[in-house]
Amino acid sequence: MLALVALGQTYKAPVFKDPDRLKKVEATFGLIDKIYKDYAEQNHYPGLVYGIVVDGKLVHTGVLGFAELKNKIAAGQGSAFRIASMSKSFTTLAILKLRDEGKLRLDDPIYLYIPEARNMKRLTKDAPPITIRNLLTHTAGYPEDNPWGDRQLANTDQQLIALYKKGISFSNDPGLGYEYSNLGFATLGYIIKKVTGISYQQYITQNILKPLGMNHTWYEYSKVPKDILAHGYRWLDGKWVEQPMLHDGSYGAMGGMITTIEDFSKYMAFHLAAWPPRDDADKGPVKRSSVREMQYPWDFNGLNTTFHTANGRAASFASAYCYGLRWRKYADGTTAVGHTGGLPGFGSEWTVYPEYGIGVVSFANLTYASAGAINLQVADTLLRLSGISPRQLPPSDILTLRKNQLLKVLPDWSTAKSSGIFAMNFFMDYFPDKLRAEAEGAFAKAGKVASVGEVVPENQLRGYFIMSCELANIKVSFTLTPENPALIQEYHLTLLGK
Repeated sequence: MLALVALGQTYKAPVFKDPDRLKKVEATFGLIDKIYKDYAEQNHYPGLVYGIVVDGKLVHTGVLGFAELKNKIAAGQGSAFRIASMSKSFTTLAILKLRDEGKLRLDDPIYLYIPEARNMKRLTKDAPPITIRNLLTHTAGYPEDNPWGDRQLANTDQQLIALYKKGISFSNDPGLGYEYSNLGFATLGYIIKKVTGISYQQYITQNILKPLGMNHTWYEYSKVPKDILAHGYRWLDGKWVEQPMLHDGSYGAMGGMITTIEDFSKYMAFHLAAWPPRDDADKGPVKRSSVREMQYPWDFNGLNTTFHTANGRAASFASAYCYGLRWRKYADGTTAVGHTGGLPGFGSEWTVYPEYGIGVVSFANLTYASAGAINLQVADTLLRLSGISPRQLPPSDILTLRKNQLLKVLPDWSTAKSSGIFAMNFFMDYFPDKLRAEAEGAFAKAGKVASVGEVVPENQLRGYFIMSCELANIKVSFTLTPENPALIQEYHLTLLGK
C-alpha cells in the first residue's frame, strides 16, 4: 500500500479491487464499435478515429471512413486530426508548469505581460484587473466568441496586441460570470511567450509533448506529412465540401493542435496518472498535484436535472469549468473531466473518468462534429455493461482503531468518558444518558448482533460501519478531529431495515 506519513498519520490510497476489470471492459468493445459506426453513418462523418484508454494504456482503437476524400486516403490510427479546443488544456499545462517554477502567478494581472491591457476601458470603473486565473476559467469578462474565434487561428501576435491596444468589448466585469473565450486562451499563449522568450508552440512541444512521447503532434498543418493529415469537411446539400485549413498563429493556443489517437492517448494517460494522490516519484512533466488542480471545478456554470443518456438512463449532472478543461459530476457520483473541440472541418472530444481509470476519445473531420455526444454514449455503455467499480478507499488505521474502540463503548456508554477516544466537544454536544437510551432502543429492535462489517471510509477521517443483527441492521457513523491523534467529534447511530 502506498503511504504518506505526516504527523504520524498513514495515508491509504484508493485502489481497484477487481483483477478482471480489463477483461470486463474488453467485452464491451464489439458493441462500442457498432455504436461509433452507426453514429458516424447517421451523421455523415467523412472519417472517424476513436480510442479507449484503461489504466494508462490505449487498449482499443477504431477507424472509419477517410482522412482525405479526393485521393481516398483512409483514416487510420496514425491519421493526424486538428483537435480544436482540446488544445486549450496544453496551454493550461504550460501556464501551470511556469507557475510551479515561480515564473508567474495565477493571480497576476495580465497587464504585467501585456501593458496594453492596463488602461482598457471596462464595463464599470470599479472592475478588478483581469488575471491569468480569469483567462484559465473563462471569467475575464470577455464575450463568448465562437465562431468568431475559430476564424482567427492564423492571426499574428501583432494583431492580438493591436486588439488590446484598440480596446476589448466586455460582456461582464471580470470574475462575475462564465463566458467561453478563445481570445482568453490566445492571450495565455502570448503570456507564455513573454515569460519564456520562445513561442508557446515551442515551449509546449519541448516541455510537454516531447517528455510525454507525443512525437506526432503539430500546430502548423503544412508540417504534417501529407499522407496522414486529415482534411476537414462540411456536409452541405447532401455532399461533403472541403474546408480550408488555417495556418498556425496566435490563436493556435486555443485550438490549433493537430495530433493522432496514439499520441493523444499518452496525454490522457498522463491525466489519469495524476490519480490517486500518492507518495511515489513524480515524473512530470508537470506535477501530479497541478494536474489535479487543473481538473478541479473552479467555475460552476450549469445544472441539468432532466438529462438522460442516449441509452435512456437518467443522469442529472452539475457542470463547471476547470483550468482549460470541462467537468461534470453526475447524480450517481461519477466525475467526468475532458474537453470538446470544434472548428470548421473538425469535431473532437475526450473525457477521462478518474475514479474508474478509463478515458474515451474521438476525432472526426466534419465541421463541429458532436463527438461529445457519442463519447458519452460509449462511456455510459462501457461503464454500465462492464460493471467495473471505481477505486475504493481502504479504511485508514485511525478509522479502524476508533471503530473498534466505539464497539467497546456500545450500547451502554458507561465507559465512554474514561475511554479517551472522544474529543473535548463530544460530551458538550452529546449526552451519555440519551446516547445510551438511543443505542439500547436500537439494539432491542435489531436483536442479537451477528457480525460487524469493516469501517467504510468517506475520507481518511470520516466513515461508518454496519452491524448486522437478527432483525435489523445498525449503522454507526463517526467523524474525527484534526488533532493528532484524531479523536471522535461527531457520532450518529441509525436503525436500518434488513
